[in-house]
Amino acid sequence: MELRSQEIRKIAPELDPLRIGTGWRTEDLSKPQVMIESTYGDSHPGSGHLNILVEAVRVGIEEAGGYGARYYCTDICDGESQGTDGINYSLASREMIANMIEIHANATPFDAGVYLASCDKGMPGNLMGLARVDIPSVVVPGGTMNAGPDMLTLEQLGMYSARYQRGEIDEKTLEWAKCNACPSCGACSFIGTASTMQIMAEALGLALPGSALMPATSPDLLAFAREAGKQAVKLASIPHMCPSDIVTMDSFENAILVHAAVSGSTNCLLHIPAIAHEFDIEITGDTFDRLHRNARYLLDVRPAGRWPAECFYYAGGVPAIMEEIRDYLHLDVMTVTGKTLGENLDKLRRSGFYERCQKWLQEFNQRYQVLLSREDIIRPYENAIGTDGSIAVLRGNLAPEGAVIKHTACPKEMFRAVLRARPFDSEEECLDAVLKHKVQKGDAVFIRYEGPKGSGMPEMFYTSEAISSDKELGKSIALITDGRFSGASTGPVIGHCSPEAVDGGPIALVEEGDLIEIDVEERKLNIIGIAGERKTMEEVEAILDERRKNWKPRKPKYKKGVLRLFSEHAVSPMKGAYLE
Repeated sequence: MELRSQEIRKIAPELDPLRIGTGWRTEDLSKPQVMIESTYGDSHPGSGHLNILVEAVRVGIEEAGGYGARYYCTDICDGESQGTDGINYSLASREMIANMIEIHANATPFDAGVYLASCDKGMPGNLMGLARVDIPSVVVPGGTMNAGPDMLTLEQLGMYSARYQRGEIDEKTLEWAKCNACPSCGACSFIGTASTMQIMAEALGLALPGSALMPATSPDLLAFAREAGKQAVKLASIPHMCPSDIVTMDSFENAILVHAAVSGSTNCLLHIPAIAHEFDIEITGDTFDRLHRNARYLLDVRPAGRWPAECFYYAGGVPAIMEEIRDYLHLDVMTVTGKTLGENLDKLRRSGFYERCQKWLQEFNQRYQVLLSREDIIRPYENAIGTDGSIAVLRGNLAPEGAVIKHTACPKEMFRAVLRARPFDSEEECLDAVLKHKVQKGDAVFIRYEGPKGSGMPEMFYTSEAISSDKELGKSIALITDGRFSGASTGPVIGHCSPEAVDGGPIALVEEGDLIEIDVEERKLNIIGIAGERKTMEEVEAILDERRKNWKPRKPKYKKGVLRLFSEHAVSPMKGAYLE
């Protein structure tokens, strides 16, 4: 078969000289042409090192007889914009990255693609983009940063900050944490959204087996990048090896079962449906809830567990997780290796992969003077940490389309509760009330008008950390929002409440003193009383109908630019908040 790039060379006579002017040699023009798309940039540690991996990919492409062309669309960092209006751009940036990949790939001919990203919008944006472009593709996850001294990791900064503001620690302690939480490049060292999405890339069969979430400083990562370049050239000559040929509903079910096993970020319920949409596959919150029920939660890694994310790789990474849940996976799905998932897992067992991981674990033990075994990090299936997955989708008259809770990071005391509503129309107001002890035990704190159409759907990270780090409030109140949470968030927090407030969803109608029922096991989220008095569901509905008549839509927050576009066209959070 003739390569697409060579067909287009015949049509566009300017193409060859323009590429020669870019540094291509004449002999490169007839080779398989591979687009190397990355989020490289000085935007944050997850992308700052990707240029090194890009060059390793280029070497692999050249060794396989191809030519690699570098394209960049860097991502932004939720952590760097946390607490400012800058975070409102975060989810919208996912769409823009996917759009730029589409533009890069379709404006110029390529025979295959390699996609490099580490973090929480860059990786899903690249996965959406590669699905849309649909040329033979391999993903290179950018790895995780090392933990700092005392195994300090970044998700603990919110707790340090809240404790400082409450006067529990001094400024020197806070500054120590700030200076030591990010000792290297790579994604944040916990199973937040960045780590989760790297894991999802491999679980979907789009990254090489064993490549997700290894330390960014590891020479193994360079080797995987080089191999990814070689594999992309190989795929360019094999029929029916585009992403649409590889990724199926079974692939997504595998990924969601892995998500349950690692207690993945709730933001995955935004990203996986959006990625699936690009494959013309429908994934909803209900898909997650169905597959998480009775699924085993195995990974003892922060924020829901004890250890930093680098330990995930030392314990065998995604393949080790898949081996533990092997009986429940679709082993016949195709992957970018050209082999099935089952064949990949069998090959890794024979290749010495797990022995190499064990060697890295021993070095970690020496560094921190601990004695961790693989089973301390990834529990055996028979000795699971939990047996009901890690997330639940709650429904009721407060969230007719659903709301999401990560129950593995929620105190058991809050699995079933009736609380008094304390609504706020911005995170700033709510955070101030929490820090000044204006929120009491038994309150259901609401932050609304923070959904995709309301403000771009920012994280409610600081508020969630202020609550979860308070020994009393963390086990006695809940935070409910139409916004989202960081993958680092813990505590009794419920997000993605849909329909969102801007659309007149029930969350917009909540008033001070309403009684709110939370029941995680029964998957309920309801208003069951008014002004502190219990009512029948019919009475509550009648009162909500009256409030709905008096509710007035807010004027659009954004008048121009990206956020205007996003707020006008984003679908519901429970569908993935992609642009329609």
